[in-house]
Amino acid sequence: MKTLYILPPKAPVFILGLLLSFCTGALAQVTPIDTIKPGKGDPKEQLKQIKAAKVNQLSDSAATQPKKSPLIDTTVRNKYGDLLNDDIKFNPKYPFWKPAIEVLGINVFTNGLDRALGEDFSHVGPSTWNYNFNKGWEWDADRFGINFIGHPYTGSMYFNAARSQGYGYFQSIPYGIGGSLMWEYFGETTRPSYNDLINTTLNGALLGEMFYRLSSNILDDRTRGGNRVFREIAAGLVDPVRGLNRLLQGKSFRHTNTEVYQKEPLNITIFSGVHKINDQNSTVFGTGPTEILLNVQLDYGNPFEDIYRKPFDFFRLRTEFSFGSGRKFLDNLTGYGILVGNNTNIGKLSVMYGAFQYDDYWDNKTFELGALGVGGGVFTKYPISKNVMLYTNAHFALVPLAGNSTRFGPDTSQVRDYTYNDGIEAKVESTINFGKYASVSMVYYYFLMHTYYGAPGNNYISILKPRVTFRIAENLSLGFEHFIYYDDRYLKALAPIHSARTEQKVFLSWFLEDPQRKGRYN
Repeated sequence: MKTLYILPPKAPVFILGLLLSFCTGALAQVTPIDTIKPGKGDPKEQLKQIKAAKVNQLSDSAATQPKKSPLIDTTVRNKYGDLLNDDIKFNPKYPFWKPAIEVLGINVFTNGLDRALGEDFSHVGPSTWNYNFNKGWEWDADRFGINFIGHPYTGSMYFNAARSQGYGYFQSIPYGIGGSLMWEYFGETTRPSYNDLINTTLNGALLGEMFYRLSSNILDDRTRGGNRVFREIAAGLVDPVRGLNRLLQGKSFRHTNTEVYQKEPLNITIFSGVHKINDQNSTVFGTGPTEILLNVQLDYGNPFEDIYRKPFDFFRLRTEFSFGSGRKFLDNLTGYGILVGNNTNIGKLSVMYGAFQYDDYWDNKTFELGALGVGGGVFTKYPISKNVMLYTNAHFALVPLAGNSTRFGPDTSQVRDYTYNDGIEAKVESTINFGKYASVSMVYYYFLMHTYYGAPGNNYISILKPRVTFRIAENLSLGFEHFIYYDDRYLKALAPIHSARTEQKVFLSWFLEDPQRKGRYN
């Protein structure tokens, strides 16, 4: 005989309550660790506790990635406890015409500023617009810095007009194209130029996404008071268009209880010292000026975190300034960011591989070189012993557009003193870290440039940079770098040219390590 169990009338409600309690308990395990709880104390103190808890519970102790934690829902957050995407509830996508109007405003403002500065090319009107449409496109004669820094920076503003209004990386690129075309036809009297469209759009997207990501790391809508004011100003300096949009959208003054921006750990290295530039060819230590150098390197994201890769979840931006002789002070700006990629492990070897975008800008007393590249890269980490780590990355890319100084080298003229090229580039960077006490690194860049506008021929450029550092205090190291620039030119109807120029750098480096991202990567 079967036993019949009869539930009381309220049993379904009771069971439903148990299920809800269970689900609530399960969800509590993945409650966002960065959330301020209203009525549970001073929000400022809660933020301090949140930061301390994240460092304590989600630290990158193995210099690879934090261990899996029940505190983290990895479908919406990375293993550091930060959002994988901006929260669309607080960062909605605005109608397409709003960023389009802002792009127009950027061009109107830029043209007005040029007029105020007395630039002849800014006096535009129907006759100049008609001229530009009828004459068509050209390779322009603007100065090197204007074409390879000025236009990409303007492109970053077009890009962020959309990016800061809820558009993704690829969705924001068309606004860069549109802004560049608008400027080329209507913003200046000179004919539209191929190099401006390419540099403004592609390098503009690279810089724009980097600026957007860096400003997200600065911003925190949970903060108040002086802390909030400082963050808003700093983020606005990094990404001015986003800063303006935050004011217009009311985001600069809103307060949230939880983090609303995607963030990745960020390491900062600041180098400061002197470098001697040798005037003679093939000279290791020779005569020449000695200048003060300042170098800032930003390493965003962890290449060895097992994560679904999106554009610029990992990137590097490095810029160096020189002060002491000549009118040029931006010596170089180099960077790369991942577009798509994946991670794997082969035994003790950690690997990230993917497609990258590259930007190289060198403008100093020795040479001018600007190159935009797209290609593949591989990053590896191998523990030689408990305290000795080998980091290596290698890249190979196609270069659709480059500018390179002529056989006479860079000059001080106010017009183009370089050729336009395409070609290939390859890079290898390798560092052995001996704990926190010393490091030995070797960096090698190679460029094969084929001239398609200028004196015909090929140019083979190599840059070699061996470097050593020794720790002298917490996060402070003394370093020496030997910079060698090789240039082999094979121009039609002219004799080959071979040159080698060197620099020596002595510097102090200050390493600001994110407490959640361990390891000194190249």
